[in-house]
Amino acid sequence: MRSEVLAIQVEAAARAAGLAVVSSETGNEDGDSGTTKFLLALAGDATPKDEKTLLLELSERFEFGRPDLKDGVRVYLAEAAKRLRNPRPECALTLHGIPLSFGRFGWPFHESTSGADTSLVHGEVRLEDGGESVLHAKIAASMTVTFRDVVAAPEQPFAEGFVYNAVRKTMDQGQLELVKSGNRQPVPLTTRFYSPKNKTFSFNDTSETQRKGFLAGKIYWLSGVLGRGEPVWLLDPRDAQYLNTSVEELRKGAEALAAEGLMQAAEDTEYGSATEKLMSQREAYERELARTLAAIRPAFNEEMRHGLTNM
Repeated sequence: MRSEVLAIQVEAAARAAGLAVVSSETGNEDGDSGTTKFLLALAGDATPKDEKTLLLELSERFEFGRPDLKDGVRVYLAEAAKRLRNPRPECALTLHGIPLSFGRFGWPFHESTSGADTSLVHGEVRLEDGGESVLHAKIAASMTVTFRDVVAAPEQPFAEGFVYNAVRKTMDQGQLELVKSGNRQPVPLTTRFYSPKNKTFSFNDTSETQRKGFLAGKIYWLSGVLGRGEPVWLLDPRDAQYLNTSVEELRKGAEALAAEGLMQAAEDTEYGSATEKLMSQREAYERELARTLAAIRPAFNEEMRHGLTNM
């Protein structure tokens, strides 16, 4: 019965955001914390490609009727609808220029079975440089009790954004390694990613120049290399959170890139695509990516590199 009610609530919320539920299925059936998985796509897309869908997994006991949670889901789905217009909605760029795809995350957070007082969510990121997607990192994001207190709910709509941003941050810090095979690597979620004073998540203090460079890299990789030149959403609040900035500052950066001929604004000015001028910088971007991957490669733990540890 709870799953039927949840399905009705998700369908209504998805419709309001311009999305449609393509299918649904039972997810985790662990005791009282069973989940339902909903495959969402843009409304009107009768046969969406796999990369143009969103897998939303919610606990069957999720309190959809709570005003604060309902509003959080509404915002999440509205942003997801804009992200699904990207050619590769599952992809994101790190501040240091690493293009990644995110997938195989199992929501919501579950309690650690090791006896530690933490909650975990598992997933995977893959390097997406336009070639065969072989290098990846299996993720074990752990949330402390203190951090859990600042999260409205340990469910996907409320945690996905800061988890993905923490993964990006941890990757840039050289604390995750992209490998062909291996065990899960930890991504600690602590209050260092949260400002109690401002009640906001905090990841990277960035300058105007850094934000502009980030947007140029996002357009190069997600539009030019991975997206067949299709426009990408440049005013993503998730990126704004990751860069400790505002959507308006991202807009300024996009306008500066357009003025320099590095971006072609779409009819909807929130989106932009790569120009020939930007794509002519291919060698520079490839050198930067190779240099970054070499710089962040953990050289201190050969056992982890060969999958000999048990995380």
